[in-house]
Amino acid sequence: MTLLLMAAGSGSRYGKLKQFDDLGPKGEFLMEFGISDALKNGFDHIVVITKEENRKFLHDHLRKRLPANIKLDVLVQKLTDIPEGTTFIGEREKPWGTAHAVWTARNVIDGPFAVINADDYYGQPAYENAADFIRAHRNDNTYALVAYTLKDTLSEHGSVSRGVCQVEGDNLISVDERLKLEPDGDKVKDLDSGNNYSGDEHVSMNFWICKPSIFEKIESDFRNFLASTELGMKSELYIPKIIQDMLQAEQIEVKIVPSESDWFGVTYASDREKAVSELQQQTDEGKYVSPLWP
Repeated sequence: MTLLLMAAGSGSRYGKLKQFDDLGPKGEFLMEFGISDALKNGFDHIVVITKEENRKFLHDHLRKRLPANIKLDVLVQKLTDIPEGTTFIGEREKPWGTAHAVWTARNVIDGPFAVINADDYYGQPAYENAADFIRAHRNDNTYALVAYTLKDTLSEHGSVSRGVCQVEGDNLISVDERLKLEPDGDKVKDLDSGNNYSGDEHVSMNFWICKPSIFEKIESDFRNFLASTELGMKSELYIPKIIQDMLQAEQIEVKIVPSESDWFGVTYASDREKAVSELQQQTDEGKYVSPLWP
């Protein structure tokens, strides 16, 4: 089983490259805890998508720590990596988005895979549940979202973006991207739309379980994206949009897999203290060894 980590972000709100911040008790990166949790549940292929300037450092850092039997691919998300026959004219620094990050791995993944953000902590049960789902759905076109509860994914230090899910039973119907969610008493408010939420809604934290069929869909949508007359310097192609389009076209079904885990991330620099404390506490409780890699 493959775990794909997206680590090509810039950390503009965090103030530095949060993917490489030493948050663990022995200076481990946050992504290393996710990788460790995945390996404990049978994942044996790690794919990391990063920037050109970080590729060698990250490959050497992880290769020294991972067991020899674990396959490792560290790939660069390049602005010039676009579908054959397409062009892009203009100046751009921002990557093409999370869907393009996933598409970067099209030549190294040929089976079911999980996708996560490298700067989020998803919790040990989430990886166990994801692995169980993959084993049960290896050969069909059933995708999944490992879902969290909205009220458990907010920040005390500013608004956050979340994909709020519409669900029927254990089936995902749609994901509504809300960009400025903040606590509002015992509710949650979206500052953009004015919508109020109970806080108990399922949300996407970009922990998806996908099949290789997604690569063809991303390429098709990427071609249309590049050809659009409305394409801007900051336009991006997102994984939830790709999956939702496939779902609505009845090309796939998407199940909700409860994470049964606490989530935390480091969106803002002020989130760092909580992350350090949480990782130390879980290590003290014996959930992780220290140092993480013997």
